[in-house]
Amino acid sequence: MFKLLIVDDSALMRRHLTELFQSLGTFAIETARHGAEAVEFNRLWQPDVVLLDINMPVMDGLTALARMMVERPVPVVMLSSLTHRGALATFEALNLGALDYVPKPDGTISLSLDRVQDELVAKVRAAARVRHKWRGGTHLTAGADRPPPAAPTPQASRPAEPFQGLVVIGVSTGGPRTLEMILPQLPAAWGWAVLVAQHMPAQFSRPFAERMGRQCALKVIEVCEPVPLKRDTIYIGQGGKDLRIARRGRDWVAFPKPPQETLLWHPSVDDLVQSVLQHWDPTRTIGVLLTGMGYDGAESLAQLKLRGGLTIAESEETAVVFGMPHSLIERGGATVVLPAHRIAPQIVAWTLKKVVQ
Repeated sequence: MFKLLIVDDSALMRRHLTELFQSLGTFAIETARHGAEAVEFNRLWQPDVVLLDINMPVMDGLTALARMMVERPVPVVMLSSLTHRGALATFEALNLGALDYVPKPDGTISLSLDRVQDELVAKVRAAARVRHKWRGGTHLTAGADRPPPAAPTPQASRPAEPFQGLVVIGVSTGGPRTLEMILPQLPAAWGWAVLVAQHMPAQFSRPFAERMGRQCALKVIEVCEPVPLKRDTIYIGQGGKDLRIARRGRDWVAFPKPPQETLLWHPSVDDLVQSVLQHWDPTRTIGVLLTGMGYDGAESLAQLKLRGGLTIAESEETAVVFGMPHSLIERGGATVVLPAHRIAPQIVAWTLKKVVQ
């Protein structure tokens, strides 16, 4: 049985969350009213996972998180409001060491929880299970020895195409921190374009793209309208929508589209990769499937490999949740399986026609 600490200043929210997780029969539960109590419970009761609100009196969630990560690191899932300010605070929490977040919709508490119940339970369960690979808010294999950002790659000549090839990345639970490990290692003046389908709500993708833009050598854009695909640019799919590419006249374009009801996750990795397979040369494509629950992207990336593309599945040693990459491996769709901190060097090596694995 896992020990879950629920931290929220609303007594009604604490009660509803307690009832939800008690009904599963796999959690022993304690509750805290604010961050100061959370820090004390973390030290004395030693939970396996913490569900932590951000806005609270006495001590807010970010302050409490920072103290917990110093005193006794523990997997933390944040309860985040669906506002721009809430998104910024959420990414700050991920930077401080939180494992993941669940958006907390506005409105009646019981109805709000009903809308996110499945996601909430899945992420808390996943967080409880990664305790063995979590230390100080970082992956065990991707800490201080992480390679520095790659140096610019000189280009001898410019081909007619606006970019030499595409890197397509799919990711879900635990993704923002994993992407922060990979994308800053991609070099400037490189010649390739990068498309990212990270499952997240609409309000979160722009702050995330802005955050990544401050860390990366490449330009980073949130695709909230049709934009030309250009070299040395990272395109982040708009949250809550799907991301596709197409040829329009002489230009290659990335654009958002309303989510398909038949697809479970958005932006959909499968939908993005299918559009690449329809409109672009698979042999000039690298597909990457990172941490996440479920199987989004596995089938389409397996097709990409069959049609001559190169693919990478994140290995279990660093994946917060091994579901998506494991699904790709099971289908025989992974050219290589690598820990997160070795993925960017492999991408660059392939684009330079080197073999390093």
